[in-house]
Amino acid sequence: MRKRFFRWLWRGLLLVFTLVLGVQLWFFAQLFYWRDNNPSSTRFMRLTQTELQAKNPQAKLTHTWVPYERISIHLKRAVIAAEDSRFLDHDGFDWDGIQLALEKNRARGKTRAGGSTITQQLAKNLFLSPSRSSLRKGQEAVIAMMIEALWSKRRILEVYLNIAQWGDGIFGAEAAARHYYRISAARLGPTESARLAVMLPNPRRYGHSFGPVQQARARRILLYMGGTHVP
Repeated sequence: MRKRFFRWLWRGLLLVFTLVLGVQLWFFAQLFYWRDNNPSSTRFMRLTQTELQAKNPQAKLTHTWVPYERISIHLKRAVIAAEDSRFLDHDGFDWDGIQLALEKNRARGKTRAGGSTITQQLAKNLFLSPSRSSLRKGQEAVIAMMIEALWSKRRILEVYLNIAQWGDGIFGAEAAARHYYRISAARLGPTESARLAVMLPNPRRYGHSFGPVQQARARRILLYMGGTHVP
């Protein structure tokens, strides 16, 4: 009886390991393909579309892919300055940023700051959900390592800027620039870019309400943009 139990336990563990490995290989294959091919949609896009269509069956996402060269350098600088100042130097994880976020959360008594890098946010947006579970964070870390191993920093930033959410159903820099400023992503200036960068942590809220706190943060981002390097 005992021997049978351990035999079934071993088989169960082996099955779980095989399934987990299969999922990781699927992620890896997708990322390998996307080194040279653009993703047509992401998990976040599909979740958002499902949510919007539950309210309005005719709802559609607004998304237009543009190559890296057709995205304003001001937006690239603003996003790096706002979201991940060590983007060019780290391997997917900003350990100093994570430590700072933990200290802020401890001081506030609740989780507010995340310390996620652009690479981690990209991993989450491409494949995962907005949940805050430890399992999701672990999977996010594995995917982030794959991205850093397979893609250049330029490619990471290009894909991120093309799939980031900037409002209800608005994805990517081109759609955001045309929605908020009636111009292309290539023509975004420093001020518009800083405001768009401020929206990234909570795009669906700030797309409707951009108050004094957000305006002050946009001004701070403008100060840092001049010294920010891009790939």
